[in-house]
Amino acid sequence: MITTLEQQGTAPDIWNDQQAANALFTKLKALRSQWEPLAELFESIETLLGLTKDASEADQKDIEAEYKTLQTQWEALETKLYLSGEFDVNNCYLTISGGAGGTEAQDWAAMLLRMYLRYCEEQEWNTTILEKTDGQEAGIKSATVYVEGEMAYGNMKCEKGTHRLVRLSPFNAKSLRQTSFALVEVLPEIAETAEVHIEEKDLRVDTYRSSGAGGQHVNKTDSAVRITHLPTGLVAACQSERSQQQNRRQCMSILTAKLLEKQRNEDAKKKKDLKGATKSADFGQQIRSYVLHPYQMVKDLRTNYETSNTESVLDGDIQGFIDAELKREATE
Repeated sequence: MITTLEQQGTAPDIWNDQQAANALFTKLKALRSQWEPLAELFESIETLLGLTKDASEADQKDIEAEYKTLQTQWEALETKLYLSGEFDVNNCYLTISGGAGGTEAQDWAAMLLRMYLRYCEEQEWNTTILEKTDGQEAGIKSATVYVEGEMAYGNMKCEKGTHRLVRLSPFNAKSLRQTSFALVEVLPEIAETAEVHIEEKDLRVDTYRSSGAGGQHVNKTDSAVRITHLPTGLVAACQSERSQQQNRRQCMSILTAKLLEKQRNEDAKKKKDLKGATKSADFGQQIRSYVLHPYQMVKDLRTNYETSNTESVLDGDIQGFIDAELKREATE
């Protein structure tokens, strides 16, 4: 893959399409950062194996120490091997929606949004909130975030599904125990694909004023865009950019990703039906439980990975859950 992209990058007409060229070099950079450390590690292992043949007893101790060092490096790099999916190197769109439960669910959605923004910050990824609808009393009804960084989709795809929170309600005078749900959706950024064809006549485009912060220009003009794909009812909205044209471009990218995922989910469902599979593959399945009362525990229901450090998790420390899910998917 790296060799192929390098050859494409040397084409004389590569910069005729600047957007495509930037996407190619971004993908190439991500793949290099993924595989070059692994190649160096494998080279070190081969060198170490060669030294063991004629090593003295004293040298053997040094070799064993070096082996332990390499083993630690391998454990840190192992999950990179699992990031080889079709869109894993791509940027992505993260959407969080509060489930049934009114203010409780909306507050939980806001907590998840903060968690993911903190996680992305730790990964040194750039984030842009494309659209956010605030709750009437607290929290958010929904929010869509554009995440830009190396292997962003490859990591964030592990988070899609329903997240369940159990806690003492801060919105109830009696502080009763409350269970809330929020849905997380993750889509790769896709510029164009032959698998999805969108006709202009199938789109309804609505423009409106941005309801969020963004400066005087954003709030005084109808720059926000919402596009509905009439045949499927799928909707994409963006209000973060300064112009209608820029917001429309983001909407079309999100809509393309939604249509591609819908198509592939339908194909996968047909195959599973033929095989007699019973496991649900939709976004609605519960993937993780966050319990803050009567005890502290966050547990992933797919991998059984868990921790009692709930504060750290809600502050963005979720890489352990992501790594466990990547390994599970790779072994299935």
